[in-house]
Amino acid sequence: MHWNLNTRYKILLEINNAVITNFSINDFFKSLSSELRRHFEYDRLSIFIYDSEAQSLTHLTLADGVQPEGFEKHVRPLASGAVAKMVIQSREPVILEDLAKYSEHPSIIAMANAGLTSTMAFPLIVRNRILGTMHMSFKKRPADMAGLKEIFTDVSNQVAIAVGNMVTFTQLEEEKQHLVREKQYLMSATDDYQPDNFLYVSQVMLDIMKLVERVADIDAPLLITGETGTGKDYIARYIHSISPRKDHLFVKVNCPALTPSLFESELFGHVKGAFTGADAARTGRFEMADKGTIFLDEIAELPVDLQAKLLQVLQEHQIERVGDNRRIRTNFRLIAATNRNLADSIEDGTIRQDLYYRLNIIQIQLPPLRERKEDIPYLIKKMNEIESAGVNRPKPKYPDKVIDFLTDYHWPGNVRELKNLIKRMVILNPGELISLPDIQKLVNVSDQADKHSFNEAATLAETMAETEKLCIKRALEQTKGIVGGPEGATKILDVPKSTLQYRIKKYGLNPTDYI
Repeated sequence: MHWNLNTRYKILLEINNAVITNFSINDFFKSLSSELRRHFEYDRLSIFIYDSEAQSLTHLTLADGVQPEGFEKHVRPLASGAVAKMVIQSREPVILEDLAKYSEHPSIIAMANAGLTSTMAFPLIVRNRILGTMHMSFKKRPADMAGLKEIFTDVSNQVAIAVGNMVTFTQLEEEKQHLVREKQYLMSATDDYQPDNFLYVSQVMLDIMKLVERVADIDAPLLITGETGTGKDYIARYIHSISPRKDHLFVKVNCPALTPSLFESELFGHVKGAFTGADAARTGRFEMADKGTIFLDEIAELPVDLQAKLLQVLQEHQIERVGDNRRIRTNFRLIAATNRNLADSIEDGTIRQDLYYRLNIIQIQLPPLRERKEDIPYLIKKMNEIESAGVNRPKPKYPDKVIDFLTDYHWPGNVRELKNLIKRMVILNPGELISLPDIQKLVNVSDQADKHSFNEAATLAETMAETEKLCIKRALEQTKGIVGGPEGATKILDVPKSTLQYRIKKYGLNPTDYI
């Protein structure tokens, strides 16, 4: 078929009008293929985005028409002999009029096996940069391949501009979403991490911190092990803070909270409309951690079926948002933590062996507080100073017999338990001399029991809840029932108002009772 100048102009104008207003990838491709089918007979239309760094091709979206076997893979390497590679290397259209003559390349064989006999491919070039390639294939070879090449060279120029605009728009939208999500994440972070607040004088901790500083600037995965309350979260944050990634986000993921329904959306993100309730696009944790650090806390609690999905991301450093078929590269450093023995978890089938080997390249094992007793007097002194200054209260006084008792105590909750006890004493006994009975009562050790034993009837959670409730009551008493503001209990307890209101309701307290 011959296309005169007027016909060509009309076709190009109609294609331009069809695609120029579309910034959604799927809508763009649907409009393009629909308009092209009005004017041309073809059996497969596809567009690839070229990643020069990874030397790979990514489907812009699912191709229109025939789907050769193996072509459903979303991302594939730019293999030697592939039509797209010929186009990218030459920066010129490539026409294969008889696919049967090119039997040496698997992708061409797959096309021929699907009944396609010929294909043409065009570079998508904007400002001298190759964005990708556009392909049109046929079961019956068109009579005027030269004429098609001529008009599709013009079409590909239009498509290149549209794809370039769309890619730029998509990147800007993703950056906007990333900034919004990053702001939300930073605003929701309420931890009290301070680099100078990780306290130790013992040789075992000095040796561990030397190891920490040696591995901080390495991008290899890192596994931190230790009992609950030993400071795994703190070590992870410290490593990030002294690493080359320190100017980017430290993103924490609480693995036990990831249900199967939340896993992909939380970690990988989703596009608007991906599922019921997805009223807006969401950036996932791995994408947020690009150029930064992602911390997978209590990774052994992740269900085995979800571990396989996680392993794939750790291997490829690419994610796919829910509802989107594009692969997004993300450059993160992985730190994981667990309070379990992962070798035992492999034996009982709760941890995949391949995931364990992926994580266990460098391991830092934190000792329980009972194995670093020389740190305890120093911790008491420094924590007492920090917590007192934090609420502007005079420091409680700890006599030697109390310090000796606390040093001998076996601390099932480790440093976290000690910190909570010190904080409680600052709030309940500011400036007072702490007596041994006071401390024994707080750690649930009776006068009749051995001073090293812990009351087995009371769990750590129960003890901490009781402590928390008592601290809130005392703060409400001191503020005469005022919850928020500069004169309120939130100032004393150093917690957000919403958090304190939730705790007050949880423990059945009524601020008006303290007026």
